[in-house]
Amino acid sequence: MRAFGVRSLLGQRRLCLLELMRFAAHFDMATVLYRLLSSGFGLAGKWGMLECMQNLNEDISERPCSEGMPETEGASAIDCAHGPFDNAPIGIFDSGFGGLTVAREIVEELPNESIIYFGDTARCPYGPRSQEEVDGFVQQICTWLVDRGVKLLVIACNTATAAGLEHAQRTFSVPVIGAVEAGARAAARATKNRRVGVIATKGTVESECYPRAIRHIDAGITVFSTATPKFVDIVEQGLRISNGPIEDLTSKASKVYIRPAFQEIAQDYLEPLRRCEVDTLVLGCTHYPMLKALIGGVMGHGVLLVSSAEEMAKDVRETLALRGQLAAPDNEPTHEFFTSSNAVEEFQSFGSRVFNREIGRPVHVDLPEL
Repeated sequence: MRAFGVRSLLGQRRLCLLELMRFAAHFDMATVLYRLLSSGFGLAGKWGMLECMQNLNEDISERPCSEGMPETEGASAIDCAHGPFDNAPIGIFDSGFGGLTVAREIVEELPNESIIYFGDTARCPYGPRSQEEVDGFVQQICTWLVDRGVKLLVIACNTATAAGLEHAQRTFSVPVIGAVEAGARAAARATKNRRVGVIATKGTVESECYPRAIRHIDAGITVFSTATPKFVDIVEQGLRISNGPIEDLTSKASKVYIRPAFQEIAQDYLEPLRRCEVDTLVLGCTHYPMLKALIGGVMGHGVLLVSSAEEMAKDVRETLALRGQLAAPDNEPTHEFFTSSNAVEEFQSFGSRVFNREIGRPVHVDLPEL
């Protein structure tokens, strides 16, 4: 039987017929068909895949859970109570604190999973750096995480995804999930007027990764991108402001304290996108979800703000389920945090606020100069 080369629903990987059968084994047929028909495959590819799935349907529907197919109550119930399981940790990294928004969603989506988080705060921000330099950082940190036995890598930084995802996927034997495709997919599904805005760092915008990813899903969508590098500074400053009881209370309530000057910066950045009449705005940096109140206030209630964090968590779950690598239900998860900065107390304080729960004292790691 010939292999059907198809574009992976989870990223850039290619699935052959054997992998398709493994995918089908973890989902009910309605879910498989929905995923296929809503994908970006060509019409001929879809009909070929549907024919293949029709031939497999009877065999798959009769397989008991003990043979690899879970009893599902819905599209999200994809893991099987009988295994196989893999309790190795998930590796997550970002240029600083922002990636903890992704780590938070992964922990909420997969509470039995252990994580190792690395924040490269000593070299933050990545945005102004060259693509080649950031790609080197990605290779270095991914190597460090793989050496610690992670079963999957999450690049929770849009700039790092744009610069180094494909290189990392070619280099490492474990799956590597990036931030861009998840956000692009969510935006393409959400927009009604097919006018999507993207705000991100300079490096992410110049790479044009979001317009390419969104148009690959729907070539009819018009994408408007603008670099908003000062938003990263606003998050960092907002987390640090606690000069008095009022500021401290406000900061803790909203994650980031917003100065009046920050409102003016947001207005300057976002007004051109408002004039473009976008109905969906991609928060193309993992710092930006902490500014949802500020950004949403400027853009208005009619604009949907899309963060890649939730979609990335779903991708992680689906990838691990497909590979039979979800953690066991009785696994006692561990959450470890590392930083390239010497300011570990600051990382612990700010990180706990972003992660939405107290994190253990981070461990400082010296990375050699590239």
